Amino acid sequence: MFSSGFAYESLILKSENNVIPDVPATVAAIKNPTSKIVYDEYNHERFPPGEPSKRAFAYFVLTSGRFVYASLVHLLILKFVLSMSASKDVLALLSLKVDLSSIDPGSTVTIKWHGKPVFIRRRTEEDVKLANSVDIGSLRDPQEDVARVKDPKWLIVVGSAHIWVAFRCCPCHGSHYDISGRIRKGLAPYNLEVATYTFLDENKLLIG
Repeated sequence: MFSSGFAYESLILKSENNVIPDVPATVAAIKNPTSKIVYDEYNHERFPPGEPSKRAFAYFVLTSGRFVYASLVHLLILKFVLSMSASKDVLALLSLKVDLSSIDPGSTVTIKWHGKPVFIRRRTEEDVKLANSVDIGSLRDPQEDVARVKDPKWLIVVGSAHIWVAFRCCPCHGSHYDISGRIRKGLAPYNLEVATYTFLDENKLLIG
């Protein structure tokens, strides 16, 4: 039994270092505050500020990290550029040169490009007049003739796999097109696609 008026802490014996024995370290620190800090030299190794070997190591790690990062970015950019750049052989397959000098006025030549027929029509003056006389409002896919040609006497359009015989008729779907390759009758909803082409000179054509 403890007499009244005595605090429990006053009855606890303390060691020579003023630390309560057999209690957790945190409890002992609270019960016995002190300005003395004990550093565990066994589990830690301290170096003075600015120690040369450690500073050099830190610089090495930082520099190495930056080098690796820059190399990775450079590699990714190079890979992207190479994937976007086509070789000359690939570009050659994507384009096709055509000699126009052998095509007579009023005739149509069919060539194969990317597995599809490309119709090259050398139109006469009558063909051009007929194409421009059509009422645009009567067309299913309204488009003026001037928007479909670069040179009025040349019409260059891409057909589907069904249209190989003539660019003005598709026997499979019964679709009929005018002298400008515009749909006039049948199931097709749109005009024939205008090919991507460039005139290299008066008698040379580059498709693609």
